Amino acid sequence: MNRKISLRSETAARRKAVLALQYFLYFGVMGIYLPYFNLYGYHLGLSGFEVGVLSSLRSAAWVLFPLLWGALADRTGRRRAIVLLCHAASTAAWTGFLFTERFAVMAVLMVLYAMFYAPIISFLEAASLEILGGEKSAYGRVRLWGSISFIAMVLLFGPLIDASTERVVVAAVAGGSCAMALAALGLPRESPRRHPPPPGTVRRLVRGEVLVFLASAFLMLASHGAYYGFFSIHLAAQGRTTAFIGAAWALASAAEIVAMTASSALFRRFSLERVLLVAFAAAVLRWTMLALTVSTAALLASQVLHALTYGAFHMASLLYMDRLAPAGGKNLGQALNNALTYGLGLMAGFFLQGALFARLGSFGLFAVSAGIALAGGLLFGLYAAGKRRGGGEGAPAGTQRESPGAPGR
Repeated sequence: MNRKISLRSETAARRKAVLALQYFLYFGVMGIYLPYFNLYGYHLGLSGFEVGVLSSLRSAAWVLFPLLWGALADRTGRRRAIVLLCHAASTAAWTGFLFTERFAVMAVLMVLYAMFYAPIISFLEAASLEILGGEKSAYGRVRLWGSISFIAMVLLFGPLIDASTERVVVAAVAGGSCAMALAALGLPRESPRRHPPPPGTVRRLVRGEVLVFLASAFLMLASHGAYYGFFSIHLAAQGRTTAFIGAAWALASAAEIVAMTASSALFRRFSLERVLLVAFAAAVLRWTMLALTVSTAALLASQVLHALTYGAFHMASLLYMDRLAPAGGKNLGQALNNALTYGLGLMAGFFLQGALFARLGSFGLFAVSAGIALAGGLLFGLYAAGKRRGGGEGAPAGTQRESPGAPGR
């Protein structure tokens, strides 16, 4: 008996290590791509419009393809095979960037790359919650390796590019993608589903409770458009040094890591609904601080709030969608969450704030962001309050109403 328990413990530890490695590699690649690929395009002589088109193609794929791949994975029960296909195909597509500098070819490669790369994170999130099982509240302790890797790559590749050339970005992303594909072979095999998902799976994902949550989460991510698009510009316009700007970004990521490390205690003590509402309130406060003051202390304090506005919100929204999605629709549920929030929500935020920047300036943008976050928090809070008064909707089949760990308050 003790031997069986020991083997199960070793298997669980090994699977968590595989997940941690996947997050480490995935967000390490993101830490190279996000800050530096547009710089690479600029170095090639692409126009601002052409660089924007490449980013837009990637964002559009982030909305559409995770849904298609997620639905296929739920219908066939072969998520691992689809994940391996997506890794291999996206790596092959990205390798093409090593052999061309023509915008038209790069645009085609970006579509092919994003088509297969976009669903990987939602599959990873779904696999993580499935593997963690009764330890879902410990998700943050696995996910934090992605944040650590992201910080490391951002800090490493700035000096590396200065010492060599922007072209190292393309080679590094190719190498990272190849490493991810190889590491994905360690993901556990699932038993092929002999029957399609139960009838009504999609219908359960478009009922009122899910739609309200997705709409409020969409607004939360849209409110981050000013931060991700204009925070560095906001600080530079105040005369802040590049070193200060980098330190501010690193502080936010460090705060995020702290939140993820404390995930088990957080979700044992508080319900998912309460964590989400606190995250909305923190976002309103954070963007208001940036809109009203240039105080160094206030700026740094606003970055510490990243622990709530991103770290806690991301973990709670992931677990909340897992609770809402029916048993046969977990992959599609996470894909829907990622597509409508980190895909469509951020894209809408970028477009809106970009359109308003010349008219309002960066201080005005953060005031608008505070209003958007407030709208999202009110939508979610009012619906949750009404549901409590009315007894709530029935829980989807195969899910539980309580949050991970002890019952929420």
